[in-house]
Amino acid sequence: MKYLITGANGQLGQELQKFLSERQLNFVAFDSHQLDITDKEKVMSIFKQENPDVVFHAAAYTKVDLAEDEGRSQNWQVNVEGTKNIADAVKQYSAKLVAVSTDYVFDGMNLGEYKEDDPVNPQNAYGRAKLAGELAIIESDADAYIVRTSWVFGEFGNNFVYTMQRLAETHPKLTVVNDQMGRPTWTRTLAEFMLHLIETKSEYGIYQLSNDNTATWYEFAQEILKATSVKVMPVTSAEFPQKAYRPEHSVMSLEKAKSTEFEIPTWQDALEEFLNTIK
Repeated sequence: MKYLITGANGQLGQELQKFLSERQLNFVAFDSHQLDITDKEKVMSIFKQENPDVVFHAAAYTKVDLAEDEGRSQNWQVNVEGTKNIADAVKQYSAKLVAVSTDYVFDGMNLGEYKEDDPVNPQNAYGRAKLAGELAIIESDADAYIVRTSWVFGEFGNNFVYTMQRLAETHPKLTVVNDQMGRPTWTRTLAEFMLHLIETKSEYGIYQLSNDNTATWYEFAQEILKATSVKVMPVTSAEFPQKAYRPEHSVMSLEKAKSTEFEIPTWQDALEEFLNTIK
């Protein structure tokens, strides 16, 4: 079995490489310079060269606020056209695809948990592009898993955990929004689930995967900094205006993921294990 990873330099792409290496699995990984997913000819050339059995599609444009300025340019090209190119290549070369999407396909107004088949209603440019990417995968008729996730943190790249730790070094008090609710996701848990879907030959379709339990950003920050003397204060989103809309309540149901017999750690346990690995 040969795996191909897109987005090799991203936080999930690097986690996937580390995880597959630990499992001693055969894989190749391409960053955006080695494989421009918006270039269909290049995508087909790489697939012809590598002939992968499974593609972990971790490449994405994730600058949520900048996406509002750029309209359909890089955000749309990477998350929609690039994803379409990958899905079409997967179909042509009879591979399997595991692609990553986002909770931002929902509007964040449901006070319960969003299920995979609940109505989508993205409220920002990034969410609209990721949803269009999902539809491109479905329309390609490739053997594919779409995994929606949220609030991603991990060892590689920039994320909320590292931001809080960095700010805590120079600030005795931090203010963090307390009116946005979601589920944090450790890249290791996400990588494990992506491989689990393949190894268990789960039914193709859309899944949702984060760590278990919910939190606000304020509660997440409190847990990150609980071993420090830094005081974390709750504030409203109105006090931290951002260009792109952020969902107030983007809690996605994990029941379908659990039905595959995948054990999902709580975000608190995942965070603790992660912090121990980077000490």
